[in-house]
Amino acid sequence: MSLPAWLEERLLRAGGRVPFRTYMEWVLNDPEHGAYGAGRLSIGPGGDFATAPSLGPEFAALLAPQIARWLLDLPQERLSLVETGPGEGSLAAQLAEVLVSGWPQLAGRLELVLVEPNAGMAARQRQRLEGCPLPVRWSSFEEMAAAPLSGVVLAHEVLDALAVERIERSGGQWRRQQVTLREGRTLRLEPGDPLEPEDEDRLEPLGLLPLDPRRPEGWCSELHPGLSPWMAACAAALARGRLLVIDYALEAWRYYAPQRSNGTLMAYRAQRASSDPLLEPGHWDLTAHLCIESVLEAAEAAGWSVLGQRRQGEALLALGLAQRLHGLQQPSLSAAQDCGAAGGEGLAALLARREALLRLVDPAALGDFRWLAFSRGEGSPALDSVAELFLQEPGEGA
Repeated sequence: MSLPAWLEERLLRAGGRVPFRTYMEWVLNDPEHGAYGAGRLSIGPGGDFATAPSLGPEFAALLAPQIARWLLDLPQERLSLVETGPGEGSLAAQLAEVLVSGWPQLAGRLELVLVEPNAGMAARQRQRLEGCPLPVRWSSFEEMAAAPLSGVVLAHEVLDALAVERIERSGGQWRRQQVTLREGRTLRLEPGDPLEPEDEDRLEPLGLLPLDPRRPEGWCSELHPGLSPWMAACAAALARGRLLVIDYALEAWRYYAPQRSNGTLMAYRAQRASSDPLLEPGHWDLTAHLCIESVLEAAEAAGWSVLGQRRQGEALLALGLAQRLHGLQQPSLSAAQDCGAAGGEGLAALLARREALLRLVDPAALGDFRWLAFSRGEGSPALDSVAELFLQEPGEGA
């Protein structure tokens, strides 16, 4: 695919080169041409990439008791469940159904609030949430900050889509990587301006300074400047409650390991993955893992209290995945023996649910996701250990 005219025009106006962060923001979020902004990407097993909610309702069924427990801990009469970057709206719809069914009294004072900056994706969410059993509205952190809410904010696979800054070792120093328009209307990644001293101060805690000979010329990775403003905006929107971040995340020593010489940035389209972020701009999803230390630093600076973290597999096991999986290990004899269409479909559905549950905890698939929990306006929660962070019982049932 040739270079899109809109992108060529912007690059020419910018002098033929822009920082990678600017390029990533354009190709993902431009309202007319961006992969998300134009609503071009499709999420699900048959789409561009799959997420836990797109595999079926099991993920929401396991998560709902935890959401209910946190909401029930809040004394406010009116509560909000806020999802940021809701994708196709599947997780919001699934959680609404489970909460209304399992905790009707709680649901009676609960609203669903979706934060979606891209009009193309918001249109798909509105279609998916027609007939939602909870009151639902779309808003922004800035709008909510005028009258901060009480409730739970859920950020599932959203922070990894914030535009990152790529840094590259070049000429014995760290430089910002840039996207350059070359002759022949081609794009190229090149080292740009050196980092300013105040930016370099961020590198030492991450193990990137002093310079290490094990990171040679051309070694590159990502920084996450979008985390601090995001955490601050989210904090301003929530007067009291919890924030749960679920995403690919690594400790700094793993994220910036010398052998990880090209960072974590990946492009996805039609269930294909590529390490080239310049492919068909505006048609591929671009995503980079989170650095856990960077997330925690941004959260604490914004006034969040850190509750703890768990790998997704550990969190879901604490929320009852093993029991749910055990119930699917031996499909009913009637379904297995029934040679009719109905029986075959029933068995296939059971096996599909079992496969989805296993993918949620498979370390090679979604099981290595991190769940990072934060609180605001609650003081210091009384937890005997981080192991008590995710519990099966929410404190009150249907």
